[in-house]
Amino acid sequence: MAPAPHTQAPQTQAPHTQGNVPGRGKAAAAWGNFMAWVDERFPLTETFEYHMSHYYAPKNFNFWYFFGVLSVVVLVNQLLTGIWLTMSYVPSGDGAFRSVEYIMRDVEYGWLLRYLHSTGASAFFIVVYLHMFRGLMYGSYRKPRELLWLIGMAIFVVLMAEGFFGYLLPWGNMSYWGAQVIVSLVGALPLIGPDLMEWVRGDFLMSEITLNRFFALHVVALPLVLVMLVFVHIVALHHVGSNNPDGIEIKKHKDANGVPLDGIPFHPYYTIGHDLPAIVGFLFIFCAVVFFAPEMGGYFLEKPNFEQANPLKTPDHIVPVWYYTPFYAMLRAATYPLFGLSAKFWGFVVMAGAIVVPAILPWLDRSPVKSIRYKGWISKVMLALFVLSFFILGYLGTIPSSPAATLMAQICTALYFAYFVLMPWYTRVEKTKPVPERVTMR
Repeated sequence: MAPAPHTQAPQTQAPHTQGNVPGRGKAAAAWGNFMAWVDERFPLTETFEYHMSHYYAPKNFNFWYFFGVLSVVVLVNQLLTGIWLTMSYVPSGDGAFRSVEYIMRDVEYGWLLRYLHSTGASAFFIVVYLHMFRGLMYGSYRKPRELLWLIGMAIFVVLMAEGFFGYLLPWGNMSYWGAQVIVSLVGALPLIGPDLMEWVRGDFLMSEITLNRFFALHVVALPLVLVMLVFVHIVALHHVGSNNPDGIEIKKHKDANGVPLDGIPFHPYYTIGHDLPAIVGFLFIFCAVVFFAPEMGGYFLEKPNFEQANPLKTPDHIVPVWYYTPFYAMLRAATYPLFGLSAKFWGFVVMAGAIVVPAILPWLDRSPVKSIRYKGWISKVMLALFVLSFFILGYLGTIPSSPAATLMAQICTALYFAYFVLMPWYTRVEKTKPVPERVTMR
C-alpha cells in the first residue's frame, strides 16, 4: 500500500533542520582539519582524552573530593591577582607600606585585588587542609600512591614558604615582627645558626634587603616551583588513578574493552556535574567574605598590620596569621632545654617536624585496609584526637602564652605526634571490617 501523502511532509522540512543549516558542515570540517593539523604537531586531543574524557574516575566521589579542584581554582586566583598587585607594589622599606595603601585607596579596584589575594591566601590553606584530611581518612597515601602523596607534601611545604614570604610584603608592624620571630629561629641552630640567620636576612636585622629577597622568592621563584609541582601532582594522579571513599582500586574490575566497571569518564560527568557546582558554591562564599568580612575579625588581616613596620614598637602580642598558629603553638610548647641545646632549638625542631612528618605516612600505616570506613575504632579515635589537637593548637597559637596555655599546647602536641608515632602499632593490632569487592555508593 502506498504511504499517505502527508507522511512525506517531514522530508520537505529536512533542509530547515539544524543539522542541515548551510555553512555548518563547512565549519565543522574546517574545525576538524584544524584539530588534525594541531594533533600532528602537538598531542592536544590525546592529552585531553588521557586526562579528561578517557580518564575514568571512581563513580562514588563524595563531598570530600571537591577540595582538589578548589585548590586549583584558588591557585589561579592567587597567581592572577598577584600579578596585578605587583604592577603597583614597591618592594622597598619606604615604599612597601605606602604602595599597599596606594593600591587600597587610589588604584582602580585595587582594594578588590588586594582583598581577593589576602582572602585567597586563607582560602588556599582551608581547601588544602581539607584536601589533606580527606587523604588521611581514605588512605590516599597508600600503595600505589606513595609518590603522589610525597609530591603533595612538597606542594604543602612550598605553600607554607610562599605564604610566609608573602606575609612580610605589606610591611605592616605585625608582619615585620612575625617574620622577625620566625627568622630568628634559624639562629638557634648549633654552630651555624647566627651566620645562617644573617645570611637569610641579608642584614643584621629585618630590613629592606630582607624585603627584596622575600619579594623575589614570593613573586618569582616559589610560584614557578608551585605550578610545576601541581602539574606533576596531577600527572601522577592520572597515572595511578584516583582513590575513593572505599579505598578500592577500580582498575581491578574492567569490562571486555578495558573500561573500569566502577568508573565513569572524568569529563563531562565530574567536571560538569560534580566540580562545577562546587566551584560556583565556593565562589559565592569566597566573594561574600571578600566583600563583607575581608579582615575576618583580625584573623585574615591583623589590626597591627595596618600600621607601618616599626623596629622600635613591638605589638602587644606577636602572632602569625591563623594558618600557621597550630605550628606556632607547638613552637612555644617546647620550654625545656635538652642535651645542651636551647628550648628555642627544640621548638624549631618540633615545629618543622610537625610540618613534614605526614610525608612518611605511607610507611607508617600497616593496616590491611585503606579507608577509615573499614578500619578499627582505634584508628578512628586517633584521627579524631589528631584533628581536635590541631584545632586546639590553632586557637592556642592566637592567644598570649600562659602556664595553662603552655601545658595544653604540650598535651596537644603530644597527641598530634602520637597519631604518627603509634600508627604502626594500632593499625596492625586493631580489628578491621571486610572490604567489599566493588565500590559502594554511600
